[in-house]
Amino acid sequence: MSQRAVLLVNLGSPDSPSVPDVRRYLREFLGDERVLDLPAPARWLLLEGIILRTRPKNSAHAYASVWTPEGSPLIAMSQKVQRDLATTLGADTPVYLAMRYGSPSIAQVIGQLVADGVQEVLLFPQYPHYAMSSWETVVVRVMEEVARQAPTLRVTTVQPFYEDADYIEALHAVAAPHLAKGYDHLLFSYHGLPVRHMRKADSSHAHCMTVADCCNSCSPAHATCYRAQCFATTRAFVQRAGLAPAKYSVSFQSRLVGEPWLEPFTDKEFERLPKAGVKNILVMCPAFVTDCLETLEEIAGRGRDSFIAAGGVTFLQIPCLNDHPAFIDFLAKRTQRWLNRA
Repeated sequence: MSQRAVLLVNLGSPDSPSVPDVRRYLREFLGDERVLDLPAPARWLLLEGIILRTRPKNSAHAYASVWTPEGSPLIAMSQKVQRDLATTLGADTPVYLAMRYGSPSIAQVIGQLVADGVQEVLLFPQYPHYAMSSWETVVVRVMEEVARQAPTLRVTTVQPFYEDADYIEALHAVAAPHLAKGYDHLLFSYHGLPVRHMRKADSSHAHCMTVADCCNSCSPAHATCYRAQCFATTRAFVQRAGLAPAKYSVSFQSRLVGEPWLEPFTDKEFERLPKAGVKNILVMCPAFVTDCLETLEEIAGRGRDSFIAAGGVTFLQIPCLNDHPAFIDFLAKRTQRWLNRA
């Protein structure tokens, strides 16, 4: 077995769309202190006293609507990406796959790396943008398990790749056939986050969501600013695709009630845009590299229904990168750079 390997880590999924499996998954996911970043007692009360009493049943129905014969679409596609990247890299560089929540767990896969004699690993979080509730929690969890199981394992982490030229090229390769067919508007829908997370990630505590037009004002805070990085991805894609300013906009999906979240909200845009004359819409979700519940059910399902009900005519969610050859090429190129330096 090779001494060097790649570890892809994605979000994860329930083992099935049954209510008990969804409840177990949500308990792990929302119990993460970087997702619900409340003091432990408050987090427990909110999770056990409110969320897990009602949400598992609703979420189970949503998962069931996107479940495939192969199981979770996110897991099945992530496994396909793992296989395709392994084929591209060759037998000398094995590729492992773990999920931050659910199975295969990070703990299980680190154990397998140790058993296989891997000494160096390239950790590749499958998140283009930094957020403490996505990229950061993956890195922290991996390093916790490395410290516990394999303290001599050398880990190199791929940083957020939100404006990497090959990532943008992969986004364009997936979107170009749809852009060529004609449309009124392209909506970039990114996963939402609480405004509080932007301020918390700003080490200066004086820029994000504080300075006017903060995302367009150069600052070291952008290195850990999810919102600024989403706008950077949008700018890079728009330049690559040659889009006119009037042809696109940005919104944020998947919010919880109770505090300010990033705006504008995607679901509200689906209601507003038809009234503004947008009848034929394309939607991209660049925060996700793999189609999942948030893209297949929330956007292509409920989002489409909302847009059509508001007066829209045609609606298309452009697929995520998934196993597109351009994405596999991007992953392979980043891996090869590491192999060449190692």
